[in-house]
Amino acid sequence: MFKSLDSKQLKKSLLAVGLGAALAVTGTVAQAGKLGIGATATQEEIAGWDIDIRSDGMGLPEGKGTVEAGEGQYEALCATCHGLFGEGEGRWPVLAGGQDTLTEERPTKTVGSYWPYASTLYDYIRRAMPFTAPRSLSDQQVYDITAYVLYLNEVIDEDFVLTKDNLAKIEMPNQENFFVDPRPDVKNARCMKNCADPKKMQIAGTLRGITPVGHFVEGADAPAASHDAQMEQERHKEKVRKATLKGETVAAHGAAAGGSLSEAAMAGKSTYEGACKVCHGSGLTGSPKVGDMDAWSGRIKQGMPVMVQHAIKGFTGDTGVMPPKGGRVDLSDKQVEQAVAYMVESSK
Repeated sequence: MFKSLDSKQLKKSLLAVGLGAALAVTGTVAQAGKLGIGATATQEEIAGWDIDIRSDGMGLPEGKGTVEAGEGQYEALCATCHGLFGEGEGRWPVLAGGQDTLTEERPTKTVGSYWPYASTLYDYIRRAMPFTAPRSLSDQQVYDITAYVLYLNEVIDEDFVLTKDNLAKIEMPNQENFFVDPRPDVKNARCMKNCADPKKMQIAGTLRGITPVGHFVEGADAPAASHDAQMEQERHKEKVRKATLKGETVAAHGAAAGGSLSEAAMAGKSTYEGACKVCHGSGLTGSPKVGDMDAWSGRIKQGMPVMVQHAIKGFTGDTGVMPPKGGRVDLSDKQVEQAVAYMVESSK
């Protein structure tokens, strides 16, 4: 027996039927094919991410390197942080030495004393170094630097030629002490009590979205100056945000006091932000911080030609080492000169 429906009941009934049909169609489409979201990755895009190298050498590019060529590359690109002989500068990682220390209370874990495979050394250098410009080295440079670091650890001889074919065959001193962990995987229960106060957490940041810098705090592997610089920048951002809400303006962070920057300095700002800020914005490795007039006054007295020459060619001073172009050999001399102008004018 059928019942008659009033207009409201009829509308509800039709709406339910229509919604059910729409959901069924959506589910069918989702299961049947593409949703039209995003785009298929190109071979070039895939190649840019597919750079991992296995312990057996799979993934290594064609090429070869020598200790002799690697010495110059290492001194120009790596020594400012890791020391001329891999001994490490300040709290930067030590690369050489440390043999027979792994059983001590504070072992020195280096490439020679700890790493199990030589191929992973190549992989790490290529994807993460130099610190100021990760992924900027050519395959040739990585082969040369890898050869030199292995030589510093007495793993290979001075005349050894490192190639794609022999790199993975090199036996590292600590290789036998690595093994497959037989313990089962476990899942940690989520902590919902006595959680950390977000306001007291360390700032987590990255350099160009790749290299983490938030861990540079007192007691870590680098000076705490980087953390201080980040805190200073965050305070300035908050100041600008509050001023904007009130309709007020705040002077640009690091801008020259009492005046505007020259055309050359303004042109160098982008180079500073992308290549120089990680050191000169924080004081890492003894670098004079932008805005620190005391740190820059003596350097400014030398004159721009001397400072530009030191920045381009590299310089070793009493407080630290400036590698050629800050390790960014891809920069032109003009870009470096403009970056120096920006730092100088922002520090007077």
